[in-house]
Amino acid sequence: MVNLTVNGKLVQADEGEMLLSVIRRLKIDIPSTCHHDAVEPYGACRLCTVEITKTEWNGWKNYVTACLYPAEEGLIISTHAPEVIELRKTLLDLYLARSPGAALIREMAAEYGITATSFQKVPDGDNCILCALCTRVCDAMGFHAISSVNRGHGKEIAPPLKEPPPDCVGCLSCAQVCPTDFIQYKDKGKTRTIWGKKFKLLTCKDTGRPTITVEFAEHLSRQRNIPADYFEHDHESHRRQLALTLGKLAEWDRKE
Repeated sequence: MVNLTVNGKLVQADEGEMLLSVIRRLKIDIPSTCHHDAVEPYGACRLCTVEITKTEWNGWKNYVTACLYPAEEGLIISTHAPEVIELRKTLLDLYLARSPGAALIREMAAEYGITATSFQKVPDGDNCILCALCTRVCDAMGFHAISSVNRGHGKEIAPPLKEPPPDCVGCLSCAQVCPTDFIQYKDKGKTRTIWGKKFKLLTCKDTGRPTITVEFAEHLSRQRNIPADYFEHDHESHRRQLALTLGKLAEWDRKE
């Protein structure tokens, strides 16, 4: 364990624990768009930047991304120092220029008093803020179906050659972690469409409701040794069957 100070409060943390984890455990609200517990820290958005110093630094300070900086003995952290606030304002101003239609960015910017960008808006700007959560979770799942391409204003998230990605299984992990709802998909009947690729959806034998794509079910069966017939029922049916099983066991115990 190490001792550190956060906004004047002495706290303890595991050595090597990232500052963002410590700060959030203290219920201190600092912004972040690229962080998710499902993937490793990345530091893309820079919004979780905090001010750090130590007594022995004799007044010298540094500014680091809390998601990537580990807790150290004697560290003094300020999450809302004036310089930090100005940095976040500048970043949110830039995000508004790139993605003026993103509700999350508008809300976060408004919290810092910014209602309109002071920079030139990106022509045809979309809601993708290049946080890379989607590509990282796709890589973590083992698919590598999408990636960031191009540079500068032209940088974007896309499948190879902007064609339907052959490695995509339609699991929706990318869409579910996207903080700005940029990644769109459509489920219609027994068909799912995402990244321009169509997938056949399995349906529950009990309810008839769609469950997951055939490709994703095959992947889970192959990689995680899940029986193929498990996907013949949705979560609700599995819960119902579990409840019935536990009920029979409880009744059997009473008889004993």
